[in-house]
Amino acid sequence: MAENYKILSEFIKDMSSETPDVETYLFVKENISKYHLTINITSKALKNQMIEVCTTMKYEDKEVSEKRSYFEINYATIIKVNEGTNDKKILEKILLCDVQKEIYPRLEKALMNLIHDCGFKEVQFSKKVDFEELYKSKFN
Repeated sequence: MAENYKILSEFIKDMSSETPDVETYLFVKENISKYHLTINITSKALKNQMIEVCTTMKYEDKEVSEKRSYFEINYATIIKVNEGTNDKKILEKILLCDVQKEIYPRLEKALMNLIHDCGFKEVQFSKKVDFEELYKSKFN
């Protein structure tokens, strides 16, 4: 599918982390295994066949708790879609699957660096996100 688009640029648009105090840090350090990774993908058409794809990754505790940390990265990718590529299904696959597979290693590394730099060096993602599988399950 790479022949249907080209990544022109990519950058971290926003990065956020919060651990409000030492008590929270110590609590989270013991309970961070309960945290989950979520991914949200949005896109915005630009001019000249270009699209801004924003991929937001959050690593957070889904349980409501006063003692919790928060980690988020909003990663922007600017792509140029080839002239004849205007089929909605092809564009969806490019945005939700193909671009994601290409940028994910860099995005995951940036999020891991953020989490580790915040004092949670033991955090590792045990399995890689399979965007191909996610895409298929969304549309089947």
